[in-house]
Amino acid sequence: MCDCPNDSLNLSKPLPVVLVAAAALIDTDGRILIASRPAGKKMAGFWEFPGGKVNQGELPEVALARELTEELALKVCASCFAPFAFASHSYDDFHLLMPLYLCRKWQGAPQPQEGQTVKWVRPARLGDYPMPPADIPLIAMLQDFLSA
Repeated sequence: MCDCPNDSLNLSKPLPVVLVAAAALIDTDGRILIASRPAGKKMAGFWEFPGGKVNQGELPEVALARELTEELALKVCASCFAPFAFASHSYDDFHLLMPLYLCRKWQGAPQPQEGQTVKWVRPARLGDYPMPPADIPLIAMLQDFLSA
């Protein structure tokens, strides 16, 4: 057992693991698309990388392509996603495991389908938008990668 004093993982209480796939869609100007969580959803008002839950037996890339079509009316081939990083974060009632993929190719312009707002944001400005705790560590990784 790790004896780290500030271990944020609650190892004493088993939580269901929820697998969610997300994408950092990067446009030709190097901006990243983020979407606000609409009213009525958990963490409404927070900004996030678009994506969603992976269904039982579904590959994360396939789920992500499906979610981007459902949420933003974008057509993306699963092969256009490049694995980048992942988030692992315990919320009160579940543990989130979220692979983040980079994507630079898609068809169509983002058209929000679920009441969300979308913005193209320069990597250096991602920290200006409140994000769910699981997404926050991914910001610095994206900034480092895209500024290289």
